[in-house]
Amino acid sequence: MSPELEKIVPSELQINTSRVADFLARRLASYINEYSKRRRTIVGLSGGVDSAVVAYLSTKAVGPENTHLYLLPSNSTPREDMEDAKAVVELLKVPEDNCRLVSIDRHAAELASSLGKRQDRLTLANIKARVRMILLHGFAGVLGGLVVGTGDKSEITIGYFTKFGDGGADLFPIGDLYKSQVRQIAAEVGLPERVYRKLPSPALWEGQSAESELGIDYPTLDRILYRRFDLWWDEKSIATDLGVALSQVERIVEQVKKTQHKRYPPEIFKLSFRSHGSDWRYPREWG
Repeated sequence: MSPELEKIVPSELQINTSRVADFLARRLASYINEYSKRRRTIVGLSGGVDSAVVAYLSTKAVGPENTHLYLLPSNSTPREDMEDAKAVVELLKVPEDNCRLVSIDRHAAELASSLGKRQDRLTLANIKARVRMILLHGFAGVLGGLVVGTGDKSEITIGYFTKFGDGGADLFPIGDLYKSQVRQIAAEVGLPERVYRKLPSPALWEGQSAESELGIDYPTLDRILYRRFDLWWDEKSIATDLGVALSQVERIVEQVKKTQHKRYPPEIFKLSFRSHGSDWRYPREWG
């Protein structure tokens, strides 16, 4: 690994990218072809590192001919993001007929207008994310494919995604890889350098920055999450080891707790013993 890349991939999180990418591609191929009995993958390509790596894994799993990439920009999408997305399409040799650019502005504006004056920036941003997922699932229905999510472990763990938006995919192949590790894969499989070096942003409003919203850079976030949820360290030990404020570690852990509902399916209040896939084990006092 180059010294430059080491700055964005902490040493304790570095992985054997070829083995990990091969495993994820084989797992994705098995899920698509054997488990779901589908043949095609549907991926929303944003120009960021997560979607670029997922697109790469898809072409490796089912081939470029069965990978369908959708660029779904809005009026807040930076031009360079679409340029980077198109560069990934060309690099992966996905057929032109399998790629489509669809602006979501009209659909999002129509839905937002129904809210009247009760709107704020976050509500409108979530509408954009959900419009994208509606379109991706629509294309999946037409083509007989599955929507492959692009969420990584860092953002899923901290709840930095839109419920039923980018969190509403059929599967998440990189969901157990921290952002730093996704960047490492992108660099070592030859994806464009600008894609994995750019500062992450959902681009749901102009000038949005993920690290500014989270109040922490991704390498530090990943190191905290790794120590707390993989190694089971306590907050004080993490703060001491990383040389960061204890309050920052506590804030990150609290954010994980507050967003737990986003990582679970909607709760079904069970009345019968075996309804809706419920656990067959029921309280002993029920007889």
